[in-house]
Amino acid sequence: MPVLSIDAESDTDIPKSLCDELPLEIMEELEHTCPHPRSTIIAPAPFAEETTYECKAPHEKLTIAQACIGTPVDRPVRVYADGIFDLFHSGHARALMQAKNLFPNSYLLVGVCSDELTHKYKGFTVMNETERYEALRHCRYVDEIITDAPWTLTPEFLEKHKIDFVAHDDFPYSSAGSDDVYKHIKEAGMFVPTQRTEGISTSDIITRIVRDYDVYARRNLQRGYTAKELNVSFINEKKYRFQNQVDKMKEKVKNVEEKSKEFVYKVEEKSHDLIQKWEEKSREFIGNFLELFGPDGAWKQMFQERSGRMLQSLSPRDSPTGSPTRERSPSRSPSPTLSWMHNKSSPPSPKGASASISSMSEGDEDEK
Repeated sequence: MPVLSIDAESDTDIPKSLCDELPLEIMEELEHTCPHPRSTIIAPAPFAEETTYECKAPHEKLTIAQACIGTPVDRPVRVYADGIFDLFHSGHARALMQAKNLFPNSYLLVGVCSDELTHKYKGFTVMNETERYEALRHCRYVDEIITDAPWTLTPEFLEKHKIDFVAHDDFPYSSAGSDDVYKHIKEAGMFVPTQRTEGISTSDIITRIVRDYDVYARRNLQRGYTAKELNVSFINEKKYRFQNQVDKMKEKVKNVEEKSKEFVYKVEEKSHDLIQKWEEKSREFIGNFLELFGPDGAWKQMFQERSGRMLQSLSPRDSPTGSPTRERSPSRSPSPTLSWMHNKSSPPSPKGASASISSMSEGDEDEK
């Protein structure tokens, strides 16, 4: 057999049949061409049928201790996780995240069982196999999808995909007449356990849907689905539609009630503001009134000032001390007007007034 010169560029072109016939020393010189984990998440994970690689280098068996320290350095550790993945949820994603992070350099292959196997061994699914494949392809932790995965892992399948370890939760999975379908994997030292996420599972989600079936049926009837599509009888359809109408009326009544409460609240708020403003204005009015008409108010002071002015105008002022005085004759009597002002109780009679005037005239004549 001729000696072949093998380098990194030409080893991928050697056919598998020829590679199987190569001597051991040539096989040891082959480099691994296993695909590496996705470095950027810009596209869905590829299917196993789409990967055209056929690694010619020998796939040596690893121990968990070796894988944990990052060996081998020339290829990633190939970890396999399988399942049904119906109604893909956070519990599935967390299990795949754990499988991806088991070792420093891991390449995660995810096997998804077909509808035929699933319906045979587990039961009917909500999503078909194509939908389940597509859901897994868009999980960020998945590097490759293996469709129509076997229910029980065989040595041929493990060798074909060069699987180093199998990741699954540690609970015994009894199916297909076996107490634990992963028993032989555990005995071979290829099993790595992951933790289940409590409180979430496909069965739990289906249970919620079955429990609230009427609610979802009514919702989908509102959204335009027909009774035939929902597999709802004629009587149930009418019942659901009547319940929908009742719910609409309840919602309208609730909206009217809320708006009424809001209106009443606004009226009460405005009434409170009006009362508060009225109280402020009334206090201001009372204060101004008391300030004007109170015991010490401005009106009393003004009245007192005007009364004083009137008294001053009615009563004569005293003559200055330095002014000359007239000598009065002894016969001159006081003026009847002044005598009447000093003696208000007895006003002068007309006769007395005339006599006084005549006497004043005579006195004036004497002076002249």
